[in-house]
Amino acid sequence: MFGSGLSNQTGAAIGALAFPVLGPLGVVAVRQYVAALVLVAVGRPRLRAFTWRQWWPVLLLAAVFGTMNLTLYTAIDRIGLGLAVTLEFLGPLAIALAASRRRTDAGCAALAAAGVVVLMRPQPSTDYPGMGLGLIAAGCWASYILLNGVVGRRIPGAQGSAAAASVSALTFLPIGVVVALRHPPTTGAVLCAVAAGVLSSAVPYLADLLTLRRVPAQTFGLFMSVNPVLAAVVGWAVLGQSLGMPEWAGIGAVVVANAASLTTR
Repeated sequence: MFGSGLSNQTGAAIGALAFPVLGPLGVVAVRQYVAALVLVAVGRPRLRAFTWRQWWPVLLLAAVFGTMNLTLYTAIDRIGLGLAVTLEFLGPLAIALAASRRRTDAGCAALAAAGVVVLMRPQPSTDYPGMGLGLIAAGCWASYILLNGVVGRRIPGAQGSAAAASVSALTFLPIGVVVALRHPPTTGAVLCAVAAGVLSSAVPYLADLLTLRRVPAQTFGLFMSVNPVLAAVVGWAVLGQSLGMPEWAGIGAVVVANAASLTTR
C-alpha cells in the first residue's frame, strides 16, 4: 500500500518536471497512452462482444478518466502537488460520507470542509483557477469510483477499465500529435512523461490489485488517507514545493477526516 501511494505521487512529480517542455496536456496524453497499454495487456477486452448497455458506462468512464488526469496535472502545475492531491482527495471522501447519516460522519465532513477553507483562504498568491481545477478533479474522481462500480458489474474482470483506458488514449492521440508539433519534445521530457505513466498508472494498478487480495477494503481505504501527505512530501523533495503551517494544517484536517470516518464504521 505504501509502495503504491509513493509510486503514484512520485510519478506525478516526475511528470511535472516535463511541464516546461510538454505542458500538463502533453504529459497527460503520454500518461493515457501508457495506462492504456498496461490495462489492455492485463484486461484483454473483447470490444466486439460489448453491448450498448456495456459501452455507455465505458465511454463515460473514459471521459472522466481523461478529464480527471488533465485537471489534476494542470492543478499541480498551478498550485503544487500537495495541495492539488489534497483537493482531489475530497472526491472519494465525499463518496464515503454521502451515504452516511451518522453524527460522526457529519463531524468528519465539517472537519474536511474546515481544511478546505484553510487551503483556499484569500491570499495575494492564491490561485483560484488552480484550486478550482483541483475541485473538478475531485468531482471526476468521485464519478470515476461510481462509474467503475457500474462497469465492474456489467463487464467481467478488468475488460471495462481496459476499454475505457483505450478510448481515452485514442481521444488524446491527436492532442499528443498537436502538442509534439507545437512544442518539439526533448528526450528527457518524454522519459519523464513515460515514467509518470508507469509510476502513476501501471505500478499502482498492479500493486492495488495484489493488496486488495490480502487486506480488507476498509484498511486499504484508510491507508489511502496518507496520499495527500505523501504528495506534499514528494512535492517538497522532488519539486522544491514547500508548504507553510496553515497548508499542512489543512491537509491534516482532510486526512484525519477520512481516517476518522473509516475507523468509526
